[in-house]
Amino acid sequence: MNNKTIPNGYLRKVHHIAFNVRDMVASRHFYGHILGLHELTGEEVPATLIELVNTGKVANFITPDGTIIDLFGEPELLPPDPDPSKSFTRAYHLAFDIDPELFDQALTVIQENNLVIAYGPVSRPTGRGVYFYDPDGFMIEIRCDPH
Repeated sequence: MNNKTIPNGYLRKVHHIAFNVRDMVASRHFYGHILGLHELTGEEVPATLIELVNTGKVANFITPDGTIIDLFGEPELLPPDPDPSKSFTRAYHLAFDIDPELFDQALTVIQENNLVIAYGPVSRPTGRGVYFYDPDGFMIEIRCDPH
């Protein structure tokens, strides 16, 4: 077992949770009307998701504590697959927020532990991120805001 770790306290909060959904209309109804979560619209939608939201491929909701739930429409979602690059549950990935000054250190820890990187690191106007798999093949993201 490798002793390299991201020190306790570096991961500050869950940034967002992303779910693949087969029926966007039903899922929007569930999260927005049944659960009563606020759906992000207009200026509230993150710039990187505006096109996907406008075409109905993504919907974003916010919990009272500020956690974002992203719904990604996948009407052709297939049954479970042992290949971790193919989402095998409704959940797409779990994203943790980290201070931008600590992002490179976290990336080093991921690499030194030989974790399988799905993609990244990526840089976007909204910050940097890296996507990798946990031991069960569930995708995790560590992301930070821009400097």
